[in-house]
Amino acid sequence: MPLFVGTSGWQYRDWRDSFYPPGLPVRLWLEHYAAAFATVEINNAFYRLPARETFAAWRERLPPDFTVAVKASRYLTHIKRLRDPAEPVDRLMGHAAGLGDRLGPVLLQLPPTLRADPALLDTCLACFPPGTRVAVEPRHASWWTPETREVLESRQAALCWADVRARPVTPLWRTAGWGYVRFHEGRASAWPHYGRRALATWIDRITTAWPDTSDVYTYFNNDPHAAAVTDAVLFARLARASNLTVAGTPSGARGTARPATTHPQPGTSPDPGDTHP
Repeated sequence: MPLFVGTSGWQYRDWRDSFYPPGLPVRLWLEHYAAAFATVEINNAFYRLPARETFAAWRERLPPDFTVAVKASRYLTHIKRLRDPAEPVDRLMGHAAGLGDRLGPVLLQLPPTLRADPALLDTCLACFPPGTRVAVEPRHASWWTPETREVLESRQAALCWADVRARPVTPLWRTAGWGYVRFHEGRASAWPHYGRRALATWIDRITTAWPDTSDVYTYFNNDPHAAAVTDAVLFARLARASNLTVAGTPSGARGTARPATTHPQPGTSPDPGDTHP
Protein backbone atom coordinates (compact mmCIF):
# COMPACT_ATOMS: atom_id res chain seq x y z
CA MET A 1 0.00 0.00 0.00
CA PRO A 2 1.49 3.36 -0.98
CA LEU A 3 1.07 5.37 2.23
CA PHE A 4 1.71 9.12 2.00
CA VAL A 5 2.68 10.66 5.35
CA GLY A 6 2.99 14.39 5.93
CA THR A 7 1.73 17.37 7.90
CA SER A 8 -0.94 20.01 7.41
CA GLY A 9 1.35 22.85 6.39
CA TRP A 10 5.01 23.57 6.98
CA GLN A 11 5.19 27.26 7.91
CA TYR A 12 5.04 27.14 11.71
CA ARG A 13 7.32 29.38 13.72
CA ASP A 14 7.41 27.06 16.72
CA TRP A 15 9.04 24.42 14.50
CA ARG A 16 12.10 26.65 14.39
CA ASP A 17 15.05 25.12 16.25
CA SER A 18 13.19 21.82 16.65
CA PHE A 19 12.40 20.68 13.11
CA TYR A 20 14.06 23.56 11.27
CA PRO A 21 17.74 23.92 12.18
CA PRO A 22 18.84 27.10 13.95
CA GLY A 23 19.60 29.83 11.46
CA LEU A 24 17.81 28.22 8.51
CA PRO A 25 16.07 31.05 6.59
CA VAL A 26 12.29 30.81 6.28
CA ARG A 27 12.70 30.96 2.49
CA LEU A 28 14.38 27.52 2.66
CA TRP A 29 11.88 25.82 4.95
CA LEU A 30 9.95 24.20 2.10
CA GLU A 31 13.10 22.56 0.73
CA HIS A 32 14.00 21.31 4.20
CA TYR A 33 10.50 19.93 4.67
CA ALA A 34 10.54 18.21 1.26
CA ALA A 35 13.81 16.51 2.17
CA ALA A 36 12.07 14.87 5.12
CA PHE A 37 8.59 14.16 3.72
CA ALA A 38 7.02 13.21 0.39
CA THR A 39 3.75 15.11 0.81
CA VAL A 40 2.18 18.14 2.47
CA GLU A 41 -1.34 19.45 2.86
CA ILE A 42 -1.61 23.15 1.97
CA ASN A 43 -3.86 24.12 4.87
CA ASN A 44 -3.60 27.90 4.63
CA ALA A 45 -5.31 27.86 1.22
CA PHE A 46 -8.46 27.63 3.34
CA TYR A 47 -7.96 31.25 4.46
CA ARG A 48 -6.51 32.78 1.33
CA LEU A 49 -6.23 30.91 -1.94
CA PRO A 50 -2.69 31.33 -3.26
CA ALA A 51 -2.24 32.65 -6.78
CA ARG A 52 -1.52 30.18 -9.55
CA GLU A 53 1.97 31.70 -9.75
CA THR A 54 2.56 30.89 -6.07
CA PHE A 55 1.55 27.27 -6.58
CA ALA A 56 3.81 27.14 -9.64
CA ALA A 57 6.73 28.56 -7.66
CA TRP A 58 6.25 25.90 -5.00
CA ARG A 59 6.23 23.25 -7.69
CA GLU A 60 9.62 24.36 -8.93
CA ARG A 61 11.05 23.98 -5.43
CA LEU A 62 9.72 20.45 -4.86
CA PRO A 63 11.12 17.07 -5.91
CA PRO A 64 9.44 15.36 -8.90
CA ASP A 65 7.79 12.67 -6.74
CA PHE A 66 6.39 15.08 -4.14
CA THR A 67 2.59 15.27 -3.67
CA VAL A 68 0.67 18.37 -2.53
CA ALA A 69 -2.85 18.12 -1.15
CA VAL A 70 -4.83 21.38 -1.15
CA LYS A 71 -7.48 22.36 1.36
CA ALA A 72 -10.33 24.13 -0.42
CA SER A 73 -10.97 27.80 0.26
CA ARG A 74 -13.42 28.67 3.01
CA TYR A 75 -15.24 30.78 0.41
CA LEU A 76 -16.55 27.52 -1.06
CA THR A 77 -17.10 25.57 2.15
CA HIS A 78 -17.86 28.13 4.86
CA ILE A 79 -19.14 31.26 3.11
CA LYS A 80 -20.98 29.75 0.16
CA ARG A 81 -21.59 26.58 2.20
CA LEU A 82 -21.31 24.53 -1.03
CA ARG A 83 -24.02 26.56 -2.80
CA ASP A 84 -23.35 27.76 -6.37
CA PRO A 85 -20.09 25.80 -6.41
CA ALA A 86 -19.15 26.05 -10.09
CA GLU A 87 -17.21 29.32 -9.95
CA PRO A 88 -15.39 28.68 -6.61
CA VAL A 89 -14.39 25.18 -7.72
CA ASP A 90 -13.20 26.44 -11.10
CA ARG A 91 -11.13 29.17 -9.42
CA LEU A 92 -9.68 26.72 -6.90
CA MET A 93 -8.65 24.23 -9.54
CA GLY A 94 -7.38 26.94 -11.87
CA HIS A 95 -5.04 28.23 -9.17
CA ALA A 96 -3.98 24.78 -7.94
CA ALA A 97 -3.16 23.78 -11.54
CA GLY A 98 0.07 25.70 -11.00
CA LEU A 99 1.28 22.64 -9.09
CA GLY A 100 1.11 20.57 -12.26
CA ASP A 101 1.91 16.92 -11.60
CA ARG A 102 2.64 17.66 -7.92
CA LEU A 103 -1.09 18.22 -7.28
CA GLY A 104 -2.70 15.50 -5.18
CA PRO A 105 -6.11 15.38 -3.49
CA VAL A 106 -8.33 18.37 -2.69
CA LEU A 107 -9.84 18.51 0.80
CA LEU A 108 -13.32 19.88 1.46
CA GLN A 109 -13.57 20.46 5.21
CA LEU A 110 -17.17 21.37 5.95
CA PRO A 111 -18.17 23.75 8.75
CA PRO A 112 -19.40 22.09 11.95
CA THR A 113 -22.70 23.97 11.62
CA LEU A 114 -23.44 22.69 8.10
CA ARG A 115 -26.11 20.03 8.37
CA ALA A 116 -26.34 17.20 5.90
CA ASP A 117 -27.48 17.95 2.38
CA PRO A 118 -26.33 15.06 0.18
CA ALA A 119 -27.78 16.60 -2.99
CA LEU A 120 -25.84 19.82 -2.38
CA LEU A 121 -22.65 17.87 -1.84
CA ASP A 122 -23.25 15.86 -5.00
CA THR A 123 -23.68 19.05 -7.05
CA CYS A 124 -20.42 20.41 -5.65
CA LEU A 125 -18.46 17.24 -6.32
CA ALA A 126 -19.78 17.16 -9.88
CA CYS A 127 -18.05 20.50 -10.54
CA PHE A 128 -14.54 19.11 -10.10
CA PRO A 129 -12.68 18.04 -13.24
CA PRO A 130 -12.86 14.30 -13.99
CA GLY A 131 -10.15 12.38 -12.20
CA THR A 132 -9.74 14.91 -9.37
CA ARG A 133 -9.35 13.19 -6.04
CA VAL A 134 -11.61 14.97 -3.56
CA ALA A 135 -11.72 14.14 0.15
CA VAL A 136 -14.67 15.38 2.22
CA GLU A 137 -14.48 16.04 5.97
CA PRO A 138 -18.01 16.68 7.31
CA ARG A 139 -18.23 17.83 10.93
CA HIS A 140 -21.93 17.60 11.73
CA ALA A 141 -23.34 14.25 12.85
CA SER A 142 -26.31 14.54 10.49
CA TRP A 143 -24.04 13.59 7.59
CA TRP A 144 -23.60 10.01 8.76
CA THR A 145 -26.35 8.49 6.62
CA PRO A 146 -26.54 5.99 3.75
CA GLU A 147 -27.41 8.89 1.42
CA THR A 148 -24.14 10.66 2.20
CA ARG A 149 -22.16 7.49 1.72
CA GLU A 150 -23.88 6.84 -1.62
CA VAL A 151 -22.96 10.31 -2.90
CA LEU A 152 -19.32 9.86 -1.92
CA GLU A 153 -19.11 6.41 -3.47
CA SER A 154 -20.81 7.47 -6.70
CA ARG A 155 -18.34 10.34 -7.11
CA GLN A 156 -15.33 8.28 -5.93
CA ALA A 157 -14.74 10.93 -3.27
CA ALA A 158 -13.02 9.77 -0.10
CA LEU A 159 -14.62 10.31 3.27
CA CYS A 160 -11.84 11.94 5.28
CA TRP A 161 -11.24 9.85 8.37
CA ALA A 162 -10.63 12.38 11.14
CA ASP A 163 -9.10 11.75 14.56
CA VAL A 164 -9.45 13.98 17.62
CA ARG A 165 -7.82 12.91 20.90
CA ALA A 166 -6.84 9.53 19.47
CA ARG A 167 -10.40 8.58 18.51
CA PRO A 168 -12.15 8.60 15.14
CA VAL A 169 -14.81 11.32 14.93
CA THR A 170 -16.11 10.09 11.57
CA PRO A 171 -17.44 6.71 10.45
CA LEU A 172 -14.74 4.49 9.00
CA TRP A 173 -16.37 4.22 5.59
CA ARG A 174 -14.24 3.35 2.58
CA THR A 175 -15.99 5.33 -0.14
CA ALA A 176 -13.27 5.39 -2.82
CA GLY A 177 -10.36 3.35 -4.06
CA TRP A 178 -8.03 5.63 -2.10
CA GLY A 179 -8.06 7.09 1.41
CA TYR A 180 -7.45 10.30 3.35
CA VAL A 181 -6.81 10.54 7.10
CA ARG A 182 -6.27 13.66 9.26
CA PHE A 183 -4.86 13.63 12.79
CA HIS A 184 -5.99 16.72 14.71
CA GLU A 185 -5.02 16.18 18.35
CA GLY A 186 -3.49 13.32 20.31
CA ARG A 187 -3.77 12.40 23.97
CA ALA A 188 -0.15 11.60 24.74
CA SER A 189 2.24 13.69 26.79
CA ALA A 190 3.20 16.33 25.82
CA TRP A 191 0.04 17.80 24.26
CA PRO A 192 -0.92 17.44 21.41
CA HIS A 193 1.22 14.40 20.57
CA TYR A 194 -0.05 10.95 19.68
CA GLY A 195 1.11 7.84 21.47
CA ARG A 196 2.62 4.81 19.80
CA ARG A 197 -0.41 2.64 20.58
CA ALA A 198 -2.87 5.12 19.05
CA LEU A 199 -0.83 5.35 15.86
CA ALA A 200 -0.46 1.58 15.63
CA THR A 201 -4.25 1.26 15.93
CA TRP A 202 -4.69 3.63 12.99
CA ILE A 203 -2.28 1.58 10.90
CA ASP A 204 -4.41 -1.49 11.62
CA ARG A 205 -7.55 0.40 10.54
CA ILE A 206 -5.93 1.52 7.31
CA THR A 207 -4.54 -1.88 6.37
CA THR A 208 -7.90 -3.51 7.13
CA ALA A 209 -9.84 -1.04 4.98
CA TRP A 210 -7.65 -0.72 1.86
CA PRO A 211 -5.82 -3.24 -0.31
CA ASP A 212 -2.11 -2.99 -0.96
CA THR A 213 -2.68 -1.20 -4.28
CA SER A 214 -4.59 1.78 -2.78
CA ASP A 215 -3.08 5.20 -2.13
CA VAL A 216 -3.76 6.48 1.38
CA TYR A 217 -2.87 10.07 2.31
CA THR A 218 -2.29 10.85 6.00
CA TYR A 219 -1.67 14.30 7.46
CA PHE A 220 -0.90 15.42 11.00
CA ASN A 221 -2.61 18.68 11.91
CA ASN A 222 -1.40 18.78 15.53
CA ASP A 223 1.25 21.35 14.73
CA PRO A 224 1.94 23.00 18.17
CA HIS A 225 5.35 22.17 19.64
CA ALA A 226 6.31 20.39 16.38
CA ALA A 227 4.14 17.46 17.44
CA ALA A 228 3.01 16.94 13.85
CA VAL A 229 6.46 16.25 12.45
CA THR A 230 7.47 14.01 15.36
CA ASP A 231 4.27 11.99 15.12
CA ALA A 232 4.43 11.76 11.33
CA VAL A 233 7.93 10.26 11.48
CA LEU A 234 6.86 7.77 14.15
CA PHE A 235 3.74 6.86 12.16
CA ALA A 236 5.83 6.18 9.06
CA ARG A 237 8.26 4.07 11.06
CA LEU A 238 5.43 1.97 12.52
CA ALA A 239 3.87 1.60 9.06
CA ARG A 240 7.13 0.28 7.63
CA ALA A 241 7.38 -2.17 10.52
CA SER A 242 3.95 -3.42 9.42
CA ASN A 243 5.34 -3.99 5.90
CA LEU A 244 3.54 -1.01 4.36
CA THR A 245 5.14 0.96 1.57
CA VAL A 246 5.64 4.55 2.73
CA ALA A 247 6.13 7.10 -0.05
CA GLY A 248 9.27 9.17 0.21
CA THR A 249 11.29 9.37 3.35
CA PRO A 250 9.94 10.43 5.92
CA SER A 251 12.96 9.92 8.10
CA GLY A 252 14.93 13.15 7.93
CA ALA A 253 12.87 15.03 10.51
CA ARG A 254 15.82 15.52 12.76
CA GLY A 255 15.72 17.39 16.00
CA THR A 256 12.06 16.73 16.71
CA ALA A 257 12.42 15.71 20.31
CA ARG A 258 9.32 16.32 22.39
CA PRO A 259 9.26 19.46 24.53
CA ALA A 260 8.49 19.53 28.20
CA THR A 261 4.99 18.32 29.07
CA THR A 262 2.43 20.96 28.18
CA HIS A 263 -1.32 20.68 28.50
CA PRO A 264 -3.98 22.97 27.03
CA GLN A 265 -6.14 25.04 29.30
CA PRO A 266 -9.82 24.02 29.34
CA GLY A 267 -11.71 25.64 26.53
CA THR A 268 -8.63 26.88 24.71
CA SER A 269 -7.97 23.99 22.35
CA PRO A 270 -8.15 25.30 18.79
CA ASP A 271 -10.80 24.22 16.34
CA PRO A 272 -8.79 21.85 14.14
CA GLY A 273 -8.12 23.24 10.70
CA ASP A 274 -9.87 26.55 11.26
CA THR A 275 -7.61 28.55 13.55
CA HIS A 276 -4.21 27.90 12.05
CA PRO A 277 -2.94 27.37 8.52
